[in-house]
Amino acid sequence: MTTARDLTLVALGLPAERPVAQGDLSLALAGAEAIDLLGSGALTLDGDRMLPGTVAPTGDRLLDEASASLSRREPYDTVAEWLWRRGAELAASYAADLERDGLVVHPRGHLRFRSARTVLVDSPARRAAEERRAAGEPVLGALLAAAGIAEDPDGTAETLAGDAVTAVLAAVGDAVTQVEAVRLRRDVENAAFDNMWRA
Repeated sequence: MTTARDLTLVALGLPAERPVAQGDLSLALAGAEAIDLLGSGALTLDGDRMLPGTVAPTGDRLLDEASASLSRREPYDTVAEWLWRRGAELAASYAADLERDGLVVHPRGHLRFRSARTVLVDSPARRAAEERRAAGEPVLGALLAAAGIAEDPDGTAETLAGDAVTAVLAAVGDAVTQVEAVRLRRDVENAAFDNMWRA
């Protein structure tokens, strides 16, 4: 299992009353992919530029897509640029991929177009993701925090992960902060518009 699939399984396993913002999760998933690509040697960082390595199949369709999406021409993408590009609708792609693999299902009696709620199947993959979370694995913990699923870790990820992973985690945090700022600004503008019409 990849970090992104573990992250998706944990997010989908949350109670319905704890919704996760899809934009935040998509950015965290893109960060998880970058971290897995760093770990496999398919990617290195030069400052904040993402330098692609040798393309080798990972055995995971979406991670292979992530590797193929790396710019192979100078100037290479910055981590932030790649997160925004790769992260577009990535949460939906992972949910669909898990459904294709039989790891999530739609409850009986719910037509797909009437209910987007899915249910996780009790599977070894789900148990492994939850065990990784419960063990406090620092990189997964940092990504869960960035997606708003868990509390911010105490910085352990940065001390254990190395400079490249730390750079990716920082870029994910910055991107999620930007999304939240846009969300807040939109809420303020909508509230002002509603007040204007009530006046």
